[in-house]
Amino acid sequence: MKNEKGFTLIEMMIVLVVISILLIVTIPNITKHNSKINNTGCEALTKMVQAEVQSYYMEHKSYPENIAKLEEENYITNDQKKCTNGKELIITNGVVSTSGTDNP
Repeated sequence: MKNEKGFTLIEMMIVLVVISILLIVTIPNITKHNSKINNTGCEALTKMVQAEVQSYYMEHKSYPENIAKLEEENYITNDQKKCTNGKELIITNGVVSTSGTDNP
């Protein structure tokens, strides 16, 4: 009889169970952190656009009426008008804030 080396069915099943448990524990943490990352990124984008509003004010002696005006004057790009979490940036009396709902 040959001395064959390999994994038994039971050993393979145990490995699959361990991998499954690791995935079950890891996936919820990843989605939770993804939401936090998107919200933090949105806060950073809001602060950056607020700085551009101040630059606009220094140059034009008035605040932009809306976010489109900043894009029109090349202070921001089209991608910078909306956060990665789906919220749109708005300008009210020279203050940048977000509106809208989170995308799933």
